[in-house]
Parts: sequence; C-alpha cells; structure tokens
Amino acid sequence: MSGSVVFQKTELGKTEVTQRSGKLTPRQRRVLIFIDGKHSVADLREMVAADDLTHTLGMLEEDGYIELLGKREEGGDIQVTDGPLPSITAFRPLPETLDPKKLDMAKHFMINTIKTFCGGYSHVSLQSDIFEAPDHQALRGYFDLWYHAIVESREGKRRSEELREDLLKVI
Repeated sequence: MSGSVVFQKTELGKTEVTQRSGKLTPRQRRVLIFIDGKHSVADLREMVAADDLTHTLGMLEEDGYIELLGKREEGGDIQVTDGPLPSITAFRPLPETLDPKKLDMAKHFMINTIKTFCGGYSHVSLQSDIFEAPDHQALRGYFDLWYHAIVESREGKRRSEELREDLLKVI
C-alpha cells in the first residue's frame, strides 16, 4: 500500500467513534480515531503502534468505517480522486477459468507460511481446509483465518504486511 494514501471516516466511522458499538477491537478503534482525512498511511504508521496496520485499514474500509479520500502529492496537498480508488485489500479479479498452478501456489504459500511462523502442527484443521479448497473463491474464505494465525507469532506479526501483499498477488 502506498504510504501517501489518505483515508477519511464515513458517517458510520464517525458514529462508531462517538457511540462505541463494541464491534471493533481496541486496536481497530484506536486506528479509526486517528483517521482524519489529513494524515496519510505513512503518518498513521508513525502514530499508531500496529504491526497489522494494512490489515486493520482494510477491515475498517470493507466494513464501511473509512473510505479512501485521495493521495498526498509531493508538495503535501491531498489530491482528492474523482472516482473510487481500488480497495487496499481487494483480491485480484477471479480468473475466468481455474488455473491449477496459481491455485496450488496460493495454497502452498498459505500452508507453508503457517508451518513456518506457527509450527508444523499448529492450525492443522485450517491447513487441511486450505489444502482441500476447490478454487480461489473458497480459498479466499480462509484468508482472515490465515492472517490471524500468522500474526499470532512474533516473527509473523513483523512480516504480516509483506506476507499479506505476497498472498494477494496469487490468491
């Protein structure tokens, strides 16, 4: 994700900050509070101690709490976009025909990262579910579980954004 991207709260996000529905974790709520339509993702990274900032922003965006406002230009001005920017967590478009090689790449990536960062015998049922996924759509259903398994470990948490971006290229 580009560090110059700027988000703003939606009406739902503003309501969440003032009324606290309890649907967000304390970390997600803290990130939401700092989003103001002025600070870029790079600014937020310095202000909020969150190893999973990209994932948190993606969740807030997908759940309707925030929206992309634009990009910060070299001079510091924010260039508001006329149309919508692509979602930061958007999966690539599904292939029209199933590509078994890409599907296997995604499955192996998910399983191998779980084994590497969590241990070979951790999340065995998740590994089995990933292995048995018949297509990319089914595999995408395990994305959040995979991500949360990765961030459970110290090293996985440090590398979570990099791993997430790598997986999004093939899933």
